[in-house]
Amino acid sequence: MRAGNARNLGDSMNQLLALSRVIDAVNLRIGKWVSWLVFVVVLISAANATVRKVFDTSSNAWLELQWILFSIIFLMCSPWTLMSNEHIRIDIVNSMWSKTTRNVIDVIGHIFFLLPLTIIMIVTSYPFFMRSLTINEQSMNAGGLPQWPAKGLVLLGFLLLFFQGISELIKRIAVMRGLIPDPYGGLTSHDAIEAETERVIANITQDNR
Repeated sequence: MRAGNARNLGDSMNQLLALSRVIDAVNLRIGKWVSWLVFVVVLISAANATVRKVFDTSSNAWLELQWILFSIIFLMCSPWTLMSNEHIRIDIVNSMWSKTTRNVIDVIGHIFFLLPLTIIMIVTSYPFFMRSLTINEQSMNAGGLPQWPAKGLVLLGFLLLFFQGISELIKRIAVMRGLIPDPYGGLTSHDAIEAETERVIANITQDNR
């Protein structure tokens, strides 16, 4: 009976890990696509500043487009940031704990903080977006852009973040059960930054020889 229960639990975890891989793949693809908008925002920002200084004029539509694109980058890349373990941590404190303790803290943080926050934002942003869409809300600035697409980004961004939180929770539980290796290799963000810094310095040194 125990062997059967263990096998069923293992099958369930394998199904959950398959779901996690799908979520990771979707958010990774979205994050990489959206990250190219950073270049677009830089171009638009430079063009807006140039036109304002040289021709003493500006366009509210282009200014608002700049803000909307920044919002897209922030909201759509947040799940990718979480998946890459690049979100903000208190590294000095985090590095003092064992891997087991860090795993437990991650699980607690996802269950009691991240997921409830995303659910609250999804529930509250849906009517916020629908009201704006229903009335076809426009910018209060002359020549500005419609507002409902920007408000829809909040709903979509937190929806993707919710699913990524589920994926991270699945992976963390699987790591604690010894079913998969730690996807972060046991490195804290601080360790990863130091390792990357050392790699860059080594490359620069080699190029200068």
